[in-house]
Amino acid sequence: MEVVTIFGVFAVILVGIAATGIRIVPQAKVMVVERLGKFYKTASSGLNFLIPFVDSPRAIEMRTGNRFMRSNLVDLREQVMGFDTVQVITHDNVNMEVGSVIYYQIVEPAKALYQVENLALAIEQLTMTNLRNIMGGLTLDQTLTSRETVNTKLRMVLDEATEKWGVKVTRVELREIEPPQAIKAAMAKQMTAERERRAEVTKAEGDKAAAILQAEGEKISRILRAEAERDAEIARAEGHKRATMLQAEGKAEATRLVFEAIHNGRATPEVLALRYMETLQELGKGDNKMFVPYEATATLGAVASLKEVFTQTADTARPAAPAPARSAASLNSQGIARNVVVPEHATLPGGTPAVPPRRQQRPVQDAQDD
Repeated sequence: MEVVTIFGVFAVILVGIAATGIRIVPQAKVMVVERLGKFYKTASSGLNFLIPFVDSPRAIEMRTGNRFMRSNLVDLREQVMGFDTVQVITHDNVNMEVGSVIYYQIVEPAKALYQVENLALAIEQLTMTNLRNIMGGLTLDQTLTSRETVNTKLRMVLDEATEKWGVKVTRVELREIEPPQAIKAAMAKQMTAERERRAEVTKAEGDKAAAILQAEGEKISRILRAEAERDAEIARAEGHKRATMLQAEGKAEATRLVFEAIHNGRATPEVLALRYMETLQELGKGDNKMFVPYEATATLGAVASLKEVFTQTADTARPAAPAPARSAASLNSQGIARNVVVPEHATLPGGTPAVPPRRQQRPVQDAQDD
């Protein structure tokens, strides 16, 4: 009975020892296993068996927030490590407080354990020293306006330094930059002055643009007004031209109709001469006006023709009677009328002869004998 009990206790002890060798590693984590104090393997996620008292996990110190914690598992996920603000001096001797955040990932767990004693502390100190070096080469304005440049330089330096530790630095960000209070006040004044200057420049540009637009508007208005006046003058001139043409056409048509009427009516030269005289009388009406016909000889010939016509008409209408004694004045006027020479080429409008062909002149003595 005692032997069975001893074997049972021994079996329980063996099972307990074997159970201590069973290790379950979560996903995205690994375990660095040492055998007899020497690196043996890296246990991946899942079920793993270790030889009790021979194989043992190697602990790693990780930073969580502001605390450092030891763990047998190495996290392969990307880690975030934030640092408190540190004092830096810029190239133009301005003290500033700068805070940063670094993102890194362990890609080779064995190097992270065996190449550096405390990985989190080493990364923190390396980040602070390189941040001071980079910020010391920049001026105040460059540090405030070149954050992306600072981030890129710092990431490249940290990535190169942590490569032998099995760590990959993925990203570095400057969290905050705090210049001194005096510098803040000066920057506020500078910003206010700059904004006022921009406001004045913007206002001046607006006034300039408004003046230019107004001038262009006035220019276009004057051009349009001039074009409108020009078109109106052209329209009035065309209307006057059209009216004059219509009036001239009307006069021409009236003249043509009068000429046709005279031609169709077969007017005698005596009638045309009478109309000519009436026209001269109409033209000579008015005060202080004297009209001298251009063809005076033709007019005198017309008067002589009318006199002869009226004389012949009176002779045929009354019986023959002895001729009365004539005075010397009447004989002289008659002789003057008969002696008037009328040009044969004198014509009225339309080509009609102003007077009939002249008769042969008779001496005054012959007229007295009659």
